[in-house]
Amino acid sequence: MKVSYNWLADYVDLTGVTPDQLAELLTRSGIEVEGVESRNGGVSNVVVGYVKERSKHPDADRLNVCIVDAGQGEDLQIVCGAPNVDKGQKVPVALIGAKLPGGIAIKRSKLRGVESQGMICSAKELGINDKLLAKDQQEGILVLPADAEIGMDAVSYLGLDDYVLELGLTPNRSDCLSMLGVAYEVAAILGRDVMLPDTNVNENGGANPVKVSIEAGDHCFQYAGRHFTNATIATSPQWLKNRLMAAGIRPINNVVDVTNYVMLEYGQPLHAFTAKEVANSEIVVRLAQAGEKLVTLDDQERTLDAETLLIADREKGLAIAGIMGGANSEITPETTEIILESAYFTPRSIRRSAKMLGMRTEGCVRWEKGVDQSRVLAAGDRAALLIQQLAGATVSVGIADVRVNTIEPKVVQLTLSKLNTHLGMSLTAEDVSGIFTRLQFPFEAADNVWTVTVPTRRGDITLPEDLIEEVARLYGYDNIPTSLMEGQTTQGQLSVSQQVRRSIRHHLMASGLSEAVSYALVSPARVDEVEGLHAGAVPIPLAMPMSEERSVLRTSLIPSLLETAAYNKNRQNHDLAFFEQGKVFITSETKLTKLPEEPLYVAGLVSGEWIPQNWSGAKQPVDFYLLKGIVESLFAHLGIADVSYQQTANRKGMHPGRTADVSVNGENIGYIGQVHPALEKAYDLTATYVFQFDLDKLIKLASKLKDYRTLPKFPAITRDLALVVDRSVPAASLTELIRQQSGDLLESVTLFDVYTGERIASDKKSLAFSLVYRHAERTLQDEEVQQSTAKVIEALKEQLGAELRM
Repeated sequence: MKVSYNWLADYVDLTGVTPDQLAELLTRSGIEVEGVESRNGGVSNVVVGYVKERSKHPDADRLNVCIVDAGQGEDLQIVCGAPNVDKGQKVPVALIGAKLPGGIAIKRSKLRGVESQGMICSAKELGINDKLLAKDQQEGILVLPADAEIGMDAVSYLGLDDYVLELGLTPNRSDCLSMLGVAYEVAAILGRDVMLPDTNVNENGGANPVKVSIEAGDHCFQYAGRHFTNATIATSPQWLKNRLMAAGIRPINNVVDVTNYVMLEYGQPLHAFTAKEVANSEIVVRLAQAGEKLVTLDDQERTLDAETLLIADREKGLAIAGIMGGANSEITPETTEIILESAYFTPRSIRRSAKMLGMRTEGCVRWEKGVDQSRVLAAGDRAALLIQQLAGATVSVGIADVRVNTIEPKVVQLTLSKLNTHLGMSLTAEDVSGIFTRLQFPFEAADNVWTVTVPTRRGDITLPEDLIEEVARLYGYDNIPTSLMEGQTTQGQLSVSQQVRRSIRHHLMASGLSEAVSYALVSPARVDEVEGLHAGAVPIPLAMPMSEERSVLRTSLIPSLLETAAYNKNRQNHDLAFFEQGKVFITSETKLTKLPEEPLYVAGLVSGEWIPQNWSGAKQPVDFYLLKGIVESLFAHLGIADVSYQQTANRKGMHPGRTADVSVNGENIGYIGQVHPALEKAYDLTATYVFQFDLDKLIKLASKLKDYRTLPKFPAITRDLALVVDRSVPAASLTELIRQQSGDLLESVTLFDVYTGERIASDKKSLAFSLVYRHAERTLQDEEVQQSTAKVIEALKEQLGAELRM
């Protein structure tokens, strides 16, 4: 919102307050002023002159010699090159010694031998934005209206002695999208009165013939139509042009300029129609028909939908309500009879239509943020008075005013104790009452309780807390006493869950995996591709999804990782290794009656070739054992022991022969394995291996984060066993039996080789284990290790049919 300082002074006394001081006061009270700009870009000693004579320069075809009366006692001879300069014009004249924007100084000079005693100026030379001028004023010199007084200071006449305050308004302060709204704010800050503009229009014509019908009451609460005859469409007076240009609006003609002026003054958008184009002078406020078309004032044909509010007569559309008028009822130089619209359209309706049409106008901005319905008639009266004064119009008697709903002022109560508790202050009842009086909020006070009737111009105030904010900002934020915080403080730290999750993230990244972050919303087609860890989970659909691809909540992390892998491969990134930690959403209900469970999962994926972390080795294709090594490294990092792997063929979406359930102490915590070949083909992936674990269970099992062990003092003894067993015997069974038979002396057992080949029967396989023995308090004897190893071998032979490989 651009606020003219001089214009604002019409409504509130600004004596003793400079534009910069006013900007500081507004900013400190909560209305940010983003900048203060002087309209004068460096113009001085420029006056209004009258061209008495014009003749061609004797030695230059494109130059004119003008005799100008600039009110200096003697006529001036000025050489001018503008093609539009002519006898009888009022023009801005820069006298000898004048300054113009850009550091230009006017001196006495000769042009082609003819003396020039000044300069006749164009708008651009005076620093005026020519985009805000009519096209005929954008080229050549600036021709002033005939009522300009000769010798008058042109800076004052053109309104260049003004300052413009640029307000950065928050959405709740739409009341300050009008000069009167800003005036109420400034008056409250300065403790001065607001002087309202004159609205006493003289209805000197016949009866108002306008008839109004509202057929879309949910979109339009009120519509008022005034009627004028005998109007003369002409250019606006300079004072009106100055104020519109200060606000960044280009003047058009006196009637249209009045509607824009009153919109800026009251914050109430208006629109004027050529009355003869309105059939039977009947205005119908209705919703457009789907596909209905209207050519707007910008000569663009707009296609409307069935939710667009339309101003029409019984034959055709006339305007898109609150956004832009139609070209068929535009005010033209031939217009003499006018219908003036002043209405209340709902913000939601205008916002929706503006978004659908891709249109943004000054009026639309105000409608979207909310207009004060109590000003509908006052703004119409103000515009009627100005049209009567500036266009010589005859105002018909009466207003065609139809209302289907009225927004009433809100009543809010506030207690002194609540106010002082919130602000940490000790304000008195007199302080608070004085502030409400300055704000011009009607109130009743009794026993330190205020019942405030909030004016409809302040639609942002609905709660006691809003009134507390008003008191605080008018009292002055700088006057609120500061105080140190009190109370016990505790040392900040991560929770156990946060520690484990961060530790997992760091370890997997150090292992060579990148972290992925995917959407919690997935396609229904993806949910059932890979089984999660909670059997029977039903995907939860969104009520209003933005797309089918993001319409249900995920029950597993694997589909999202597969999508990520496919996305990378399609962009020539074939060697993939990444993981994700995140929530899944579990319920067994097809229609939710209670909130779903939201367990944490951690999942990972590898595909393509593996690049060794030390960069010293060659790339190698990923396989089950590579990913199992990463998982085992993670478990070791977390201090999770007694992990067992059991082959499973029943995991949906997983390879039936290369997938294993992972358990700790008999409790399943997840699985690891290869993605089913059919699913790999669907995603156009090569051999891809994944793991997925219940992160909540890992957090409970993790014990090593705060567990420190002393380094062993005594040496270990290692024994390697190469065992030949049937191919159907899982390695996990051998490992478990070795642990059971070795007793407390066994520190660890590791499978380090699997062999099938020519030297072994086709139904057999060779598994090589490394057994590490150690005693915590003494050095082991070879005999003890030998006895334990023999016991292990015997048990393996009897229970699993294992034989030592020689």
